[in-house]
Amino acid sequence: MRIGDLSATTGASPRSLRYYEEQGLLTSSRSAGGQRHYPETAVERVRLIQSLLSAGLNSATIQDVLPCINDEAIRTPWLAARLTSELERVESQIEDLHRTRAVLAGLVKQYRVE
Repeated sequence: MRIGDLSATTGASPRSLRYYEEQGLLTSSRSAGGQRHYPETAVERVRLIQSLLSAGLNSATIQDVLPCINDEAIRTPWLAARLTSELERVESQIEDLHRTRAVLAGLVKQYRVE
């Protein structure tokens, strides 16, 4: 599968796909002409990367998590601690957003013109 096909299938831009590859999150082979070719499994991999990115994980954390998804033997307490830390960070952001929402809702109510 060429980069344009993978991009069209996953919605990830070619630039994003090249970035994922630079970060070690995705691999491809090269044709004699230098074009990237991805295995069919790359579609699922890119969708997983997109999900993890949208969950707020950075590339370094994703690089550590990806191998563990299919191989329970390499899951470690260190990785569990890292993911717990990420979860705590997200929960803190959610709390901050709830406070911000409450302030904004109060302002809307206060300044509502009827």
